[in-house]
Amino acid sequence: MTQTQTAPATDGYWRVGDEIADTKAPKGVPVQEKWSEHKAHVRLVNPANRRKMTIIVVGTGLAGGAAAATLGEAGYNVQNFCYQDSPRRAHSIAAQGGINAAKNYKNDNDSTFRLFYDTVKGGDYRARETNVYRLAEVSANIIDQCVAQGVPFAREYGGLLDNRSFGGVQVQRTFYARGQTGQQLLIGAYQSLERQVAAGTVTMHTRHEMLEVIIKDGKARGIVTRNMVTGAIEAWTGDAVVLATGGYGNVFFLSTNAMGCNNTAAWRAHRKGAYFGNPCYTQIHPTCIPVHGTSQSKLTLMSESLRNDGRIWVPKRAEDCPKDPRQIPEEDRDYYLERIYPAFGNLVPRDIASRQAKNVCDEGRGVGPKIEEVDHHTGQVVQRARGVYLDFAEAIGRLGKNAVEAKYGNLFDMYAQITGENPYETPMRIYPAVHYTMGGIWVDYDLMTTIPGLYAAGEANFSDHGANRLGASALMQGLADGYWVLPNTINDYLADAPFPKLAADDPSVVEALDSVKARIDRLLSIDGTRTVDSFHKALGVLMWEYCGMERTEEGLKYAIGEIRKLRDEFWSNVKVTGVNEDFNQTLERAGRVADFLELGELMCVDALHRRESCGGHFRAESQTEDGEALRHDDEFLYVAAWEFAGTGQPPVLHRERLVYEAIELKQRSYK
Repeated sequence: MTQTQTAPATDGYWRVGDEIADTKAPKGVPVQEKWSEHKAHVRLVNPANRRKMTIIVVGTGLAGGAAAATLGEAGYNVQNFCYQDSPRRAHSIAAQGGINAAKNYKNDNDSTFRLFYDTVKGGDYRARETNVYRLAEVSANIIDQCVAQGVPFAREYGGLLDNRSFGGVQVQRTFYARGQTGQQLLIGAYQSLERQVAAGTVTMHTRHEMLEVIIKDGKARGIVTRNMVTGAIEAWTGDAVVLATGGYGNVFFLSTNAMGCNNTAAWRAHRKGAYFGNPCYTQIHPTCIPVHGTSQSKLTLMSESLRNDGRIWVPKRAEDCPKDPRQIPEEDRDYYLERIYPAFGNLVPRDIASRQAKNVCDEGRGVGPKIEEVDHHTGQVVQRARGVYLDFAEAIGRLGKNAVEAKYGNLFDMYAQITGENPYETPMRIYPAVHYTMGGIWVDYDLMTTIPGLYAAGEANFSDHGANRLGASALMQGLADGYWVLPNTINDYLADAPFPKLAADDPSVVEALDSVKARIDRLLSIDGTRTVDSFHKALGVLMWEYCGMERTEEGLKYAIGEIRKLRDEFWSNVKVTGVNEDFNQTLERAGRVADFLELGELMCVDALHRRESCGGHFRAESQTEDGEALRHDDEFLYVAAWEFAGTGQPPVLHRERLVYEAIELKQRSYK
């Protein structure tokens, strides 16, 4: 942490607005008591009155499904929306490795405070302390809830729940179901959700995509959706709206996210007044199957849990890289994470493991097929291998093949099916890929956005992970927000409800409907020559090259300029085939890419303004002598909450100062 000497010039990229603060978290009590204190004093809603109120929940993943089920069971009328054909197809199902909880079942001195500390440190001290402690506090409840639902967590021989380690910690606190933990947790939440659907408290709307927020007298009162089968544009109104729509990793085009994952719901809310927090904080996951060419549409995650037993290495000499890895002797291998970070080894946090993989490949020691890329230093097109080895030979020798297969068998099978290689016989090849976004809609302690009545939960909000998320914490946050936090905070707002019903001809409803229809009409009328996917790919290349694992002032300014040109061309030359009144995936993608083009620029502006390195945000100009992230706490100890100022206008920066009372600020070290 060094002192920054000069204030940045905005150069017209952004404007500075008033500072903001979270006013909901209790003051004057220790962080350990804030959640209990808050719950003891928030207003409540009489159960008989809940039946008179409607809550709209967008999303059916762990956060949305849990929230809809819990609010429905509490007696509210819940309207639940998803764009998939079933709630069970929410992207939470793809999570593999596990879910954290401070249970201390391994008797290795774990605690709520240690989970809290690890999460704040893992996020490089850029998370809100009050929210993170609450997350750690309710984590133990989540496991009890899920076990009661029948989630088949892995168990030891004696029948007790098993745990394993994940990156950035020195304890075993991760509960898991082989390599399909997200799927099993989502099935549990889905069961609870469907129970409420059957009870009549939750109405499910599948194949509906949210395209606008309805604002009446400054409050969120509903949404506008498009029926993805018929094209019908419909307005839905209620007393509060919850967005649990996931992250925005697909702005990079290639990511581990499902291809349908998008940021349209959140971005529509942002354009209506919801501030967007820390958009440049994106997570690059270190263990993914490498890119193999230019025809891919997505990338595949290999669970972080594999780093418990797999060892990461590359050849010490570049000339050995083309060799069969089994022919390279131990003395010629560089287990670089174990060498650089002896205290944590292969289980360093994701941002650190990813950057080191990039570094060794930049040195010419990557393995696997070479791919074409532009060298930022010379501007020349070069061929580089982008892969490192994840080797299980030692684990198989120590534990036996059967034991390794019992732990990771489905992951090994998936790798073999995709690559045609047998990971039991030859090391896996992995490389970092976009996986998660720590940034998201800004929320207060109650998970309310800057629009009263509009809430954001799970990955859709910014609140819990700072500049880097630790492994197995996404599932923890999604279920914490949905089962435990939101149902205890939304009551305080709804104590003033029910609000007057909105008629179909209310100006706020008509305006929202008309804006959606006009946008769709415009997309269909352009009839250009360039496909939607070509724009998305071009944006993805810009984002990965200039706002990916390493960012520079020069590169970010270049990317902003190119994104603006790309956006102008999109609105004059995109070709959207078909009509609205039908199943039209090209139209769906066009709307999402249009929003990604705006979001991508904001991400670059946020990265440009934050002239420090922290977590997943690595500015090449701000690093230690040994290449680690160098924070500037004197200038950037805040959340950057961005306000939309109008199309073509520079966004407005609002700072929320971060205050640490329970934790001492330190330069992060895992050595």
